[in-house]
Amino acid sequence: MQKILPILLLLIGLGAGLGGGFALRPPPPDEKAEAPPPVPEEIGAEYVKMNNQFVVPVVHQGLISALVVMSLSIETLPGKTAEIYSKEPKLRDSFLQVLFDHANIGGFDGAFTDPHVLDVLRNGLREMAEKVMGDGVVKDVLIIEIARQDY
Repeated sequence: MQKILPILLLLIGLGAGLGGGFALRPPPPDEKAEAPPPVPEEIGAEYVKMNNQFVVPVVHQGLISALVVMSLSIETLPGKTAEIYSKEPKLRDSFLQVLFDHANIGGFDGAFTDPHVLDVLRNGLREMAEKVMGDGVVKDVLIIEIARQDY
């Protein structure tokens, strides 16, 4: 009896599991039902690398204490690359102003690669790019490289 009871409990549990699975299975698909509408695919993007790096001086007490060197790329809608390159001088000037402002408020001091600090910088760069290029052209500004050389 001691050997039969565990086997009996196992068979009862197995039967209950199979019965529950059979009772709770999803109904077969209705052949007359329409297929769900396709999910729209995200519009692709192109990445436009700015031709030269940006060099930003970090000034303390009137002296240059460090240089920050950055490479940026612009994420844009397909087909807008030529438009971005045609306005690159204006974009570079505007980006430099954002970078200088960021340096002047201490954005490149201490843990300048902290995600929160870089998000503030990226947002400023993106807003400036949208201002220069107009709405709907720039999706994002990417910081590709960043390095700081202290003196």
